[in-house]
Amino acid sequence: MDIQEIRQLIKLVEKSRIDEIEIEEEGKKIRISKNTYSAELPAAALQTQAYLAPPMPAPAPAAPAEAPAAPAEAAESSDSSKYLEVRSPMVGTFYRSPAPDQDAYVNEGDKVTDGSPLCIIEAMKLMNEIVSEHSGRIAKIMVENASPVEYNQVLFLIEK
Repeated sequence: MDIQEIRQLIKLVEKSRIDEIEIEEEGKKIRISKNTYSAELPAAALQTQAYLAPPMPAPAPAAPAEAPAAPAEAAESSDSSKYLEVRSPMVGTFYRSPAPDQDAYVNEGDKVTDGSPLCIIEAMKLMNEIVSEHSGRIAKIMVENASPVEYNQVLFLIEK
């Protein structure tokens, strides 16, 4: 998709009633969204944003069949049932603390209860606090601070 096609898409979004469009073509994804404001703002205050995501890497080739898993690996896979997954409810940016100069909500090994804050996901300039729906111990934090996350991506593993 070249810049001219992107400009045409932006004009299309500006003139239409749609607020957002996302297109994936040849491994590249483009998302154009229209900021919506109060009717009191002049029309010139409306802005359109375009975001061109980097190309996705090609999937790795399938590995050849391997020998049966070693006992330690088998034990690890059976232990996965003792973990509860906390998944991202939205697409956004993952933050472990409420502000850059503050401590993280939780660290690996911390005990949490139902309703304990775990992190923040910033989506569309809104900070969304994610709370635990389970009680247990944080076994693993699966995402680096300030990293983008996808919908339904595993963020934390909580040991029952």
